[in-house]
Amino acid sequence: MAIPGNMLSATTESMDPSISGWTSFLNCTVSKGTGGRSGDGTLRLSSSAAGEMRARTIWTYPVIAGQEYQAFADASGTVPDRIGIRWLTAANVEISISWSVTTSSASASWHRISVSDYAPATAAKVQLVVSSVTPAGAGVLHNFENVYLGSPMRTTGNLLSADAEGMDAPTLAWQVDANCTIARQTPPVQWPVDWYWGGGHVLAMTVTAGGDASVRTTALSPATAGQEYIGYAYLNPPTAGSTTWVELRFYTAASALITSERANLAAPGTGYYRQKVSKVAPSNAAYVRLAAGITAGTAAQVVRIDGAVITPAAPLREGSVVPYADASFEAGVAGWTVVSGAATLARLTPWGTDGLDSYYAMTVTSATATTSVIRSAKFPIGTADGLDFTSELGAKVTAGGWTLTRGIRWYSATNVDLGITTSSSGAVPSPDWWLLALQGTAPAGATQAAIEWSLTATSPASVLRVDKASLWQSLPLDEITVHDEAAYITVSFRELTVDSTVTMWRVSEGGARTLVRGPNGLLDAEPVTTGTLVVEDYEAPLGVPVYYYAETRDASGTPLETRVSDTVTLDPGDVQYGWLKDPGYPARNVHVMIARAPDWQLPIQQSAHRVRGREAPIVLSDVRGSLEGDLTVYTWTDDERKALRHLLKPGSILLWQVAPGMGEDDTYVSVGQASLPRGGGVASDPLRVWTLPLTQVDMPTTVGIASSAGRTGYDVLAENLTGFEVLERYATGEDLLFGRRS
Repeated sequence: MAIPGNMLSATTESMDPSISGWTSFLNCTVSKGTGGRSGDGTLRLSSSAAGEMRARTIWTYPVIAGQEYQAFADASGTVPDRIGIRWLTAANVEISISWSVTTSSASASWHRISVSDYAPATAAKVQLVVSSVTPAGAGVLHNFENVYLGSPMRTTGNLLSADAEGMDAPTLAWQVDANCTIARQTPPVQWPVDWYWGGGHVLAMTVTAGGDASVRTTALSPATAGQEYIGYAYLNPPTAGSTTWVELRFYTAASALITSERANLAAPGTGYYRQKVSKVAPSNAAYVRLAAGITAGTAAQVVRIDGAVITPAAPLREGSVVPYADASFEAGVAGWTVVSGAATLARLTPWGTDGLDSYYAMTVTSATATTSVIRSAKFPIGTADGLDFTSELGAKVTAGGWTLTRGIRWYSATNVDLGITTSSSGAVPSPDWWLLALQGTAPAGATQAAIEWSLTATSPASVLRVDKASLWQSLPLDEITVHDEAAYITVSFRELTVDSTVTMWRVSEGGARTLVRGPNGLLDAEPVTTGTLVVEDYEAPLGVPVYYYAETRDASGTPLETRVSDTVTLDPGDVQYGWLKDPGYPARNVHVMIARAPDWQLPIQQSAHRVRGREAPIVLSDVRGSLEGDLTVYTWTDDERKALRHLLKPGSILLWQVAPGMGEDDTYVSVGQASLPRGGGVASDPLRVWTLPLTQVDMPTTVGIASSAGRTGYDVLAENLTGFEVLERYATGEDLLFGRRS
């Protein structure tokens, strides 16, 4: 799979099927090797003599002076390596090379090398250079693959800059917080081949003297009061027993520290482990930053940090009111307590032992075969009189056994206990993880709720693991909404099984099924990553009753469940109007008045051979082609004219739809050279009469509905220093929304 946003061709990136995009640059010969991960091919360098060897891209790539670019590759060899961006003038004269820090040691395992830097003022082009630094003689081999050049990779929604997340720029976006020095290093660490947001440089924090030491991001990122945030980073502790941590810190508008929240890493070794921390921003918070450090370090110990992110938290279940700390137990047991009984609560350690979400779970341990009651903190549910809510917890028995009564306890705004809704008692199922749910109706006056479980250990030393706590208002499992004004239908299927796959069809009269389009193309075995599937179907027919049918399957392909929506009909509106729609970019869809429907033709390639002495010719024919014809439409205003031009500009496959009764089916079409003469009248008359040559084509199957995929104004702020940079990097507002740089 090609790396998203790569300026390099697929061949130059992956070395498959050839290394035609590369050439020797210093002291080596190049050839195609084998054993790569993004494909079998590799770029193999063989040293001609002792000393550094380099290869570079054959082609140059255009860059804009002052903008930041990133390059990375995966490397494997017997000597240290590095990667560089070679800046060139418009006349191909070398200005300089921005080199990554050389790997701290050699590694024959595939490891990431990466560098980011800003294009010099006179730069117009770049080449990529890969280097094996110190071959001892001739014939030393080194391999590279999975090469990228483009805008710096950063996690969408990250409030930190790409430099703060990936550590690849020479100017650090981190600073000393206490008792340490900092620098960039490049340890040879193996990352998944398709993990593009980490690896390469790391921030190395070296403890100055015995005691606590820490670093923090240089910039303060904007925060919204009342919003929950998650911060995380990969930590590489110096020893398995050391206490390293990440911390969220919130500040006022005057940059005064208000509060902080820390999560210690329970490291199982000395690898790289992602540690998360979360907290709701206080009422007077304006900024947030991430810090990391070590408790009771010793002099010269090194903690390495990579992949730093701060992002608004999303509930583990759609609509859940449970904060992340209380739901996932990444920092501890948060607001969970033992109300009565002998049970104890603790975060399961070490990191990565078990869990339904991320890297930890909560353990409930009872030394005696007795009953204990555990309860979460109180969570606000709004004015909830008479509304239904669902609580859910994941549970896994790992020792002994348990009998469980599930409950939701209700509270007023003044914390008055309004009673509890409970389930019948039953054994916690075993083995493996089980999601155990309960639905209850909030009593009058309820504005808060807590999850409460009464657990009876059936034998001494019973242990139960708990994770992924959720509490949400119970909404219909299936919901459908018709949007006549924009000619689309919204379908929501809730409480689907996460990690299953879903296939979804639109079903019309007579039972004909058509796959519905989602973000990645047609929804055919699409992975379910959240419990709710929301689809906006812009290709639903006009004036025809339809319903939606979905089925989910587990990883082995076994059916899990099916869903069927209500039947609805899109109002076609004025029959003199029709829709021209872009399946991939529905924001471009236009509603136009039809001047004349196409007089369709069915072309065919034929040749007639007249045989001497025979009356009838011999005719050789190919199959008859698809429909072809000219559609004539009006645009009455300048805004309509611009909208239709915007739709036609990319040359995408379009969907033409009209009301029933016109003798036309919904048709996917390719639009040829269009004309838009004026409609007559005075020169200032905005009327245009468009002639659109249409050719019927197949429905596009791999085109997904483009969306911002979580991209927000924070991403724009993190990626651009000034408004002038935004104007220079993005040609249109749509490009800005989708992150498509010029």
